[in-house]
Amino acid sequence: MNDAMTAWAITENASLKALNTFHVDATAAQLLEVFDPSVLPEVLALPRVADQPLLVLGSGSNVLIADNVEGTVLVFANRGIEILEHRADHTIVRAGAGVNWHGLVMWSLQNGLSGLENLALIPGTAGASPIQNIGAYGAQVGEFIQAVDAWDRHENDWVRFDAEGCQFAYRDSIFKHDPDRYLINAIELRLPLLHGLRLGYAGIAEEMEAMGVELPVAADVANAVINIRRRKLPDPEVLGNAGSFFKNPILPLEQVEVLLQHFPELPVFPADDDSRRKISAAWMIESCGWKGYRDGDAGVAPSHALVLVNYGQATGEELLALARRISAAVLEKFGVPIEPEPRLIGAQW
Repeated sequence: MNDAMTAWAITENASLKALNTFHVDATAAQLLEVFDPSVLPEVLALPRVADQPLLVLGSGSNVLIADNVEGTVLVFANRGIEILEHRADHTIVRAGAGVNWHGLVMWSLQNGLSGLENLALIPGTAGASPIQNIGAYGAQVGEFIQAVDAWDRHENDWVRFDAEGCQFAYRDSIFKHDPDRYLINAIELRLPLLHGLRLGYAGIAEEMEAMGVELPVAADVANAVINIRRRKLPDPEVLGNAGSFFKNPILPLEQVEVLLQHFPELPVFPADDDSRRKISAAWMIESCGWKGYRDGDAGVAPSHALVLVNYGQATGEELLALARRISAAVLEKFGVPIEPEPRLIGAQW
């Protein structure tokens, strides 16, 4: 640890089992925890770090580790939240990269802010949230991000991205395309005081009715989302998983119309423009018979076809092999390739 005994710490031959929600038992040559991001230039320049590969992990909720990790795994442990500015209709909030995402959502609601309610109970950290522009139930974090602060490893300098510079798209951003370049240390969110509630996504209105809520507020939406997610998705602390493993394909409208001729029950959703549509990967996977499948300790959740699970001792290689078999089956039946959402570490898709 450094002289201040608070800014950073390094552990050699560190287990990563507790740092990935699949609970894959892998090892990192060394684990670097950073509590104060201002020391990054100093720590990254250390020979034991500078001369080794570097991998950044949040809570490991969107990765599949297929092999032991050579070099250094970096974990941001700065977990502060602060209000930077109050305006008449919105508030600017800054969150350290190590802040728990769901904790940030609930903090925002408790402080009278809205916008993030549909993103409740998504596992992960604030620093990881922009990378794949996390989204759920009709909302995406990119809608609310004002700025992202990061260390640029190519330029060896601090950089600050505004929302446009982040190049947000569906489950995508500039950070995802160059995952080893930018080390995100904090995000700033522009959260409205009043925000139009999004109740149209599948299941939310029904959950509100079941909850007996007639005039919902943002906190009610969050509670509905939490209830739905807990029913559909296994708790990673109980059954290792990384949430939805496959992205919903976005296809040209003409291709979707052809698919619907053969599979009229295929769920179809709006996409980012009128010429394309998003289709349900879960429906296709279930139609191929994979929901609830198990091979050793690698399996597909009985409650949701998109979720791969580790029943205990599955390796990353075994989970990846299962994912490839599922993808091949969907391609054969529907002619549609499906791609993983999590980042694959130690393997290629």
